[in-house]
Amino acid sequence: MQKINCDVNNCSHNKSGVCYSNRVDIGGISANSESGTCCGSFLNKALYSALTNNTNSTMQCDSLICKAENCNHNYNNFCDLQSIDVSGSRAQIYAETECSSFNEKL
Repeated sequence: MQKINCDVNNCSHNKSGVCYSNRVDIGGISANSESGTCCGSFLNKALYSALTNNTNSTMQCDSLICKAENCNHNYNNFCDLQSIDVSGSRAQIYAETECSSFNEKL
């Protein structure tokens, strides 16, 4: 189980800075930096309320999908880190979030 530290306080999956979505999708196929990525699992709490009681899992995240092909941590579209950071404290839509753990392949 991977831990997603999240400062997107208005996300429905955020509970005390930790993401409780059972599947997190990091987007940014051609990203070359953090700003080119996003959290496709973001749901605005104002529209969806709190979704932190994950009935499909006993932990925070079962699957961390990564579409950022240029990231060192992307291994066959899965993130190989045990913990990542997602940022976007003022995000209203998923495109205003980003994976702060992105590390470009050299």
